[in-house]
Amino acid sequence: MNVALPRLLKSSYRREPIISGLITIGIVDAVIGGFGDSWSLFAFGLSTAGLTLALRWWRVQQSRPLPQQEEPAVKQLYLPARSSSTSLPMLSVTKKKPPQ
Repeated sequence: MNVALPRLLKSSYRREPIISGLITIGIVDAVIGGFGDSWSLFAFGLSTAGLTLALRWWRVQQSRPLPQQEEPAVKQLYLPARSSSTSLPMLSVTKKKPPQ
């Protein structure tokens, strides 16, 4: 578990730094308020972390794609099927006289 927690935290901070920062602030405020017998700071920290988690959950729910029927994959060809047998046209370079 010691190795998994830092990786989880780094991944979370990289994906959503604002949400992760607000959750960290809320948890730190709650811990400081709990140990310092400051119940208003404790309540503020818990409410900040809770509201941020609720916002994160709501955003995840909003971004879910609707289930769609899978269509068969269409193979996209960039060249015609007989491109190797067809020769390319010859390019002719015409020399123009430079303007005087």
